[in-house]
Amino acid sequence: MRIRSITCFLPLQASVDDNALQNLGNFAIQARQTFESAGFSVQTVRLATTPFSSLALSEVDAMVDLACAMEGAARKAGFEYLSLGPAFPENLAPYAYIPEMLAATQSLFLGGVITTQEGCVSPRAVHRCAQIIHQVAALSADGFTNLRFAALANVPAGAPFFPAAYHRASTRGFALALEAADLAVQAFMEARDLASGRQRLVDAIEGNAHRLSDVARRLANTHHQTFMGLDFTLAPFPQTERSIGTALERMGVPAVGYHGSLAAAAILADTLDQARFPRAGFCGLMFPLLEDHTLAQRAAQGYLSIKDLLLFSTVCGTGLDTVPLSEDTSVEQIDALLFDLAALSLRLGKPLTARLMPVPGKRRGEFTSFDFPYFANSRVLGVEAEPLGELLSGEQDIPIRRGAHSAT
Repeated sequence: MRIRSITCFLPLQASVDDNALQNLGNFAIQARQTFESAGFSVQTVRLATTPFSSLALSEVDAMVDLACAMEGAARKAGFEYLSLGPAFPENLAPYAYIPEMLAATQSLFLGGVITTQEGCVSPRAVHRCAQIIHQVAALSADGFTNLRFAALANVPAGAPFFPAAYHRASTRGFALALEAADLAVQAFMEARDLASGRQRLVDAIEGNAHRLSDVARRLANTHHQTFMGLDFTLAPFPQTERSIGTALERMGVPAVGYHGSLAAAAILADTLDQARFPRAGFCGLMFPLLEDHTLAQRAAQGYLSIKDLLLFSTVCGTGLDTVPLSEDTSVEQIDALLFDLAALSLRLGKPLTARLMPVPGKRRGEFTSFDFPYFANSRVLGVEAEPLGELLSGEQDIPIRRGAHSAT
């Protein structure tokens, strides 16, 4: 297990506050050193702000200038990645800024919300996010820029995983995004039965969480920061022994995607729910296709489809993440897929995201060729969709109440 990110949260202003950024960067450097001294590997330190869309900047050039200035200042302060948060359906204009902001930067992450605070799917926001994904795919030869954009459904502030991270408070704070799929692999590989494997996992999570929280609270007290919690989502890394797919197969699923996978995912998510620790963000299972060796392999073998991944989200997941799509995937097909995700998040009362990556030059069934150490290449997936009919594709928000059976 390692810390994927120490994510710091900062209120955003219309002009860059170099002193505030440098002070927070100094804290992040100290935090990294302190966690590493305590025996935890730290992959990155990241900065998330209040949403860019909350600023009174009505011109795209001004927003692009701010994004570039913030990226430069964040890098200078020691942050590897920066999130300026999402655009919201209440004000649709900022969605149009996102492609140009991404094109002008290299380490900036952004989002677009597709559900309203009143519990509605916003077809207009869905369509704008679909357009963004389609447009951004052409910004690089391999479609890689879409790694830095996600459609968000029902996602609250304070999640430390990118690209979902954004801030709402007026004070500074930090949270930890944890890469912990290997804990599940180890727990079930060494287990004599399912019950003992589940208990091993709970013990491993709580033991690490106790140590992490102790260090975090000391840092918070010393540096006058707010510790916002741990996101113990079982995030993977593209190695077999650090794969959530491997964990499911260690539990007894012959291959992820076969029937039984959903049950194993639900059991694993339920096990995680039993662990006690200060929570932030998703705290669930993550199925990022290209970031997980076994998932990428099973998709390449034809066992895993987009529908399977969306189905897993009903019991545990964080949505659709790093999913490679055919270059000829249309805006209307992405529309339909995002519509499903938004409706699912509202009906189940849970946060979900979609980070979709149409790959230029690649058709369904062809292999991706990303040269990125955090990716495992796989086959491009197809979207089983056609344009939605007029009743679903209108512009009026669509209320979807949480089911009576959903968890509170």
